[in-house]
Amino acid sequence: MRERPIYLDYQATTPTDPRVVEAMLPYFTEKFGNPGSSTHAFGHEAEAAVEHARAQLAALIGADAREIIFTSGATEANNLALKGAANFHREHGRDHIVTVATEHKCVLEAANVLGRSGFRVTFLGVDGNGMVDPGAVKRVVDERTAIVSVMAANNEIGVIQPLAEIAATCRAVGALLHTDAAQAIGKISFNINELGIDLASISGHKMYGPKGIGALYVRRRPRARIAPLFDGGGQERGMRSGTLPTPLCVGIGTAAAIAEAEMGEEAIRLAHLRQRFLTRIVALVPGILLNGDRDRRLPGNLNLSFPDVNATDLMLACPDVAVSSGSACSSAELEPSYVLRALGLSDERAAASIRIGIGRMSSAMEIDRAAELLAIAWREARLAPGEKSRALPI
Repeated sequence: MRERPIYLDYQATTPTDPRVVEAMLPYFTEKFGNPGSSTHAFGHEAEAAVEHARAQLAALIGADAREIIFTSGATEANNLALKGAANFHREHGRDHIVTVATEHKCVLEAANVLGRSGFRVTFLGVDGNGMVDPGAVKRVVDERTAIVSVMAANNEIGVIQPLAEIAATCRAVGALLHTDAAQAIGKISFNINELGIDLASISGHKMYGPKGIGALYVRRRPRARIAPLFDGGGQERGMRSGTLPTPLCVGIGTAAAIAEAEMGEEAIRLAHLRQRFLTRIVALVPGILLNGDRDRRLPGNLNLSFPDVNATDLMLACPDVAVSSGSACSSAELEPSYVLRALGLSDERAAASIRIGIGRMSSAMEIDRAAELLAIAWREARLAPGEKSRALPI
């Protein structure tokens, strides 16, 4: 029986931690109540579980439990933040939105939709390391800016943005600061009060929780005002109607509690594995290049350009290592990554890049083997039919 591939795509999704699965299981079976049913014990039991999960998630980011709004995931949370803030504040004369060219597709698409409905949208660029210049934010925001959206940690290149500096600029003009924190929360220290965040999107399956659950942090003091995306029974303080999935809420809460307890040591281990992999792959593949800031990045992330090869060919030649060429949400696209293009990379270099995501279940043995397998695949991909004229000497 063939062994399963080595999984190194932790930015796309994480395996659900067995402790999370164990916590969720009773809420699929005997503890099946609706958390909105307030007239009997089944509903009370479910409600208590949901509120405990809300408190666990809030504790991870230094928030009040009442500031956590459960959603179906970070995509919904991002849409709720951008569209909700924009539509609420347009009535108060704020019709300007600021975001960044390297944001997740759902943020960029939400901004484009708002632009077509009459909002003025500014897309900021990044430098060659993928970093946003806080000075650039300061130059474009004004008293008509409703919301600024800057991703905490990029899903492709892993760079960590200077949110605290950007938050100070937003406060000065009365604009809200939203961050897509799906890749950051549970992996690095993230405190909404220290950073000055007003709205933050969270994903369960990016931090070893289940898929289909996320949350939006919404600051209460001073209050971040947003309009709901859809109508219903008024659950989640009127911001997100619909019956909550109790098992999934329990799952994301448990994942948050585990992250709070173990994140510090885990980050050190992942950073060590990342450097181990980088050292080995650089030795095995001459001319390989790192994309994104070398230091300000997630501990388990690498984005690498392999010389004289196409990333698709490389991955096809290496089926025993699970990696990706960019965002999972954009994997169907054949063109080079828009994130790497925004860094100023050529189409050829962008098309030769893969993302390495190291995570909780990764081992040193897997890291070493993956580097060897990718190096072998690189040699094979360079010599593929039709590519021999471009091959470098081995």
